[in-house]
Amino acid sequence: MNWDQIAGNWKQAKGKIKQEWGKFTEDDLDFIEGSRDRLVGKLQERYGKSREEAQKEADAYIDRA
Repeated sequence: MNWDQIAGNWKQAKGKIKQEWGKFTEDDLDFIEGSRDRLVGKLQERYGKSREEAQKEADAYIDRA
């Protein structure tokens, strides 16, 4: 799966994203709206990750999805 597919199916992906990162609120998920950059930013904000760590985690999620 890739980010275009995630963005296109965001309503379905939201549940899986919430399972993966339980600290995300509904407002966070609405803000992310399928955007990799926004997901990376929220990972940094909610989990205290560096940008590099957050990017790797987001990419690893896509590889598993």
